[in-house]
Amino acid sequence: MLIRIDGRQYNELRPVTITPGFVDFAEGSVLIQCGGTKVLCCASVEEGAPKYVPQGTGWVTAEYSMLPRANRERTQRDIRRLKLSPRSAEIQRLIGRSLRAAVDLAALGERTVTIDCDVLQGDGGTRTASVTGGFVALALACRRLAEQGMVNKNPIRHFVAAVSAGILEDQLLLDLCYSEDSHAMVDLNCVMNDSGGLIELQGTGEGRSFTVEEQRALVDLCGGGIKTLIEKQKEILGGFL
Repeated sequence: MLIRIDGRQYNELRPVTITPGFVDFAEGSVLIQCGGTKVLCCASVEEGAPKYVPQGTGWVTAEYSMLPRANRERTQRDIRRLKLSPRSAEIQRLIGRSLRAAVDLAALGERTVTIDCDVLQGDGGTRTASVTGGFVALALACRRLAEQGMVNKNPIRHFVAAVSAGILEDQLLLDLCYSEDSHAMVDLNCVMNDSGGLIELQGTGEGRSFTVEEQRALVDLCGGGIKTLIEKQKEILGGFL
């Protein structure tokens, strides 16, 4: 049995803390901490929706960035390169798709909610932490819309959360930290809703291929972790849904 660097069981999440209302001015905001990973998620509401969205409906989108010293060595800001890095672009599309799956866009009305996910410190799982924290920020923003009478019903349909799993030295592990993720032979990111429905699955065999049976086992592992994360979201949001 592989002994993990932080002593966790193979199916154990890192300690998770979600602090709502972390920013005063955003319609919804949280700081999510998953072990050493810290992501600030802010939801901003603007009237009007993109032209490609059907009339009468809204839109949810996301932007993702890592601060220069979020990593062990300083990285350049995207603005210095005059374009978004391919990694950041891929991750923010994942976050946007995942959070749109939680929302009744017709109930949202003709407005846009943008979720900004800024990684303050990265220690693995930044994209999954962004989805989990981003959902709470989104739900808080929708709560404000409801309190102000700007929507007729709650636009949130499902709770949504995400977590990673992988295979390291042939051992299946949940919620990989950076030292595990950087050596894992298989890496998988999983997004689910509160009924256990899959929203998105990203799996890569970097050191070796993996079987369908192993994929199923990793998804089951993620399902247990996501259930715990959604319980934590519900504690914060109370009887919102």
